[in-house]
Amino acid sequence: MKWALILGASGAIGQKISYDLAKSGWSLYLQGNQHLDQLQKNAADWRCQFPKQDFLIIAADFNQTDCISKIVESIFSIDALIAAQGITDYRLFSQVPKAKFDQLLNVNLKVPLLLIQQLQEKLAQSQNGRIVLIGSVYGKRGSAMEVIYSTLKGALSAFAQAYAQEVASLGITVNVIAPGAVNTPMLAQFSAANKEQLRAQIPMGRLAEGEDISYWVHALLSPQAQYLTGQTLYITGGWLE
Repeated sequence: MKWALILGASGAIGQKISYDLAKSGWSLYLQGNQHLDQLQKNAADWRCQFPKQDFLIIAADFNQTDCISKIVESIFSIDALIAAQGITDYRLFSQVPKAKFDQLLNVNLKVPLLLIQQLQEKLAQSQNGRIVLIGSVYGKRGSAMEVIYSTLKGALSAFAQAYAQEVASLGITVNVIAPGAVNTPMLAQFSAANKEQLRAQIPMGRLAEGEDISYWVHALLSPQAQYLTGQTLYITGGWLE
């Protein structure tokens, strides 16, 4: 049985990735911090739809010191790690308080990388281990008012390039999927007019949906994707390219 750990499984993108993997026969560790009621409902529904698979919920706050050990101790077998969690903060860099800086660092970069470090041995046992990190086009182009977010998402791509070289001989691939503008609650603060202006800038003429991102996660988990590693795939509809 194949097992995947999905970080941020309660988010919009994480939920879609989780469901698509469940349909494909994966058993899942579903990490979340917010919207745990929805995560519980999803797991219950999937246990009914896919009775031969397991769906285990891991409630963990990435800003708590014990979160890493809590997650690692819950993992007994793992073939893939998908880091779909992420938060941002809209303000000038000069106005970001240290507590917010630390929160962004923990959630977007520090905790996922420390988890990968702790789970490397178990991923290597799979002999077909996969690490997929959800980055952002802003990791390449940068966004004013989201300087820290852009910096940390760019760091994921640098990490994948370097770490992929260390673990290739273990059968582990490491890649980043970097979406453009995705139709998730993260854009809820934008007005309808601002969203329309954004759509007008995207050559495909629409925002990405969860399935546009989930498709590429599924592709990278395939055994046939074993020769692709250390890469960042920009799923942007041509925006900012």
